[in-house]
Amino acid sequence: MSVETTAGRFDSVKWVVVITLLAAGVVGNSYFSDQSLLYRVLGIVAVAIVAAMVALQTAKGAAFWSLVKSSRTEIRKVVWPTRQETVQTTLIVVVFVLVVALMLWGLDSFLGWLVSLAIG
Repeated sequence: MSVETTAGRFDSVKWVVVITLLAAGVVGNSYFSDQSLLYRVLGIVAVAIVAAMVALQTAKGAAFWSLVKSSRTEIRKVVWPTRQETVQTTLIVVVFVLVVALMLWGLDSFLGWLVSLAIG
């Protein structure tokens, strides 16, 4: 139980470091607003990478990285449709949408005609 408490304390410190790094990036971007946009973007990217590396060292960061790796493994298992299947499915959806749109347009026109008869 003391190991979890120690890891939790270190994780809290690491999260404080992450938040401090990100805040320093935002403040630094404002402070160096007279510098080139390229340099400011590169600085923010560098700070964000360091903050991400620190965040990945926490328990939640490690769990997130494990989730990303297992998600990539699952994506590789997916059987993606062929180009022909994609085109056929898209055409079916487009035709169905057009048919429903025409039906709704006809119903709207008919109801509008009925209302105009009732109103006079």
